[in-house]
Amino acid sequence: MGIQDNIKEVEDEIRKTPYNKATSHHIGKLKAKLARLRDEVEKIASSKSGGDGYSVRKSGDATVALVGFPSVGKSTLLNKLTGANSEVGAYDFTTLDVIPGVLDHKGATIQILDVPGLVKGAASGRGRGKEVISVVRSSNLVIFILDVFQTHHYEVLVQELNAAGIRVDQEPPDVTIKRQDRGGIIISRTLELDLPDRLIIAVLNEYRIHNAHVLIRENITVDQLIDVVLDNRIYVDSITVVNKVDLADESLIEDAMNVFPDSILISADKGKNLGAVKDSIFESLNFIRIYMKPQGEPADMDEPMIVVNGTTVGDICDKLHRDFRRKFRYSQIWGRSAKHPGQRAGLDHFLYDKDILTLIIQK
Repeated sequence: MGIQDNIKEVEDEIRKTPYNKATSHHIGKLKAKLARLRDEVEKIASSKSGGDGYSVRKSGDATVALVGFPSVGKSTLLNKLTGANSEVGAYDFTTLDVIPGVLDHKGATIQILDVPGLVKGAASGRGRGKEVISVVRSSNLVIFILDVFQTHHYEVLVQELNAAGIRVDQEPPDVTIKRQDRGGIIISRTLELDLPDRLIIAVLNEYRIHNAHVLIRENITVDQLIDVVLDNRIYVDSITVVNKVDLADESLIEDAMNVFPDSILISADKGKNLGAVKDSIFESLNFIRIYMKPQGEPADMDEPMIVVNGTTVGDICDKLHRDFRRKFRYSQIWGRSAKHPGQRAGLDHFLYDKDILTLIIQK
């Protein structure tokens, strides 16, 4: 029996097993086995192809992926936001490659990628799904584009990304697993858990982890525990845009707003409400401003560097010049991330919004 047969067998057993307290342990073990088998398939496929996915050179301050079913208006939206030349047509799968565009907004340069439409089964490779998903995995933000007449597609899109290891609008579980040479599985917790210890141990054993210290700081599900064990999940924020509202009646628009109260209603074709999309992209990317100060000179307070929150001094070095990290000596920082004005810091120091930074580089 091959891996795919094993996967189908486990999926069938999960599907036919009613979920209750008595079966939760069994289903948890099955989910762990299923995730392991799928991970093995992914590794085999990647090794045969030399790595899957489109090759897109990232540029700008952040990268945003437009995700939606075919013919929902992704190409039209990209063209209106960036002036890119993505082919537009009233038929499915018009976009057969990744089309990049650049949005300049509030001082930030944002790369936006129009990818082929996702369909049900994309995570398994249908409709070039694996290539599309590889682009999404490397993006800083996802924009879900829905047709106002088919907003139910949202659930399919999220499910396909989830099946591919992309967790939308979620935070990584607050769980630490430290493998050890001996001592068995030791579980520490800071609160009461719904997961019993024996299920946690069973999941770890499925991945051949028999000696480890597990520290759990939040009430997690078995799926979240599996995510931590696999350690290859991507966590990304999203924006939902409902398109073609110029063609819909008021009742349909109201229904869409009831289901997606935080969505942005647009007509990409008519250019309606695109300013709100630009503002939402900027805010969702959680940008911070870093002011550079040459050694012995005043800081440039007029044109900050726009970077994503979580940027380190090393990331700034990489942005400025390919040799800066190698030649880096130290940095000086003024601002909220510094313990005192002019604090010396290394490459791993995390910067805060409006920090002033001086880089000392070997000459």
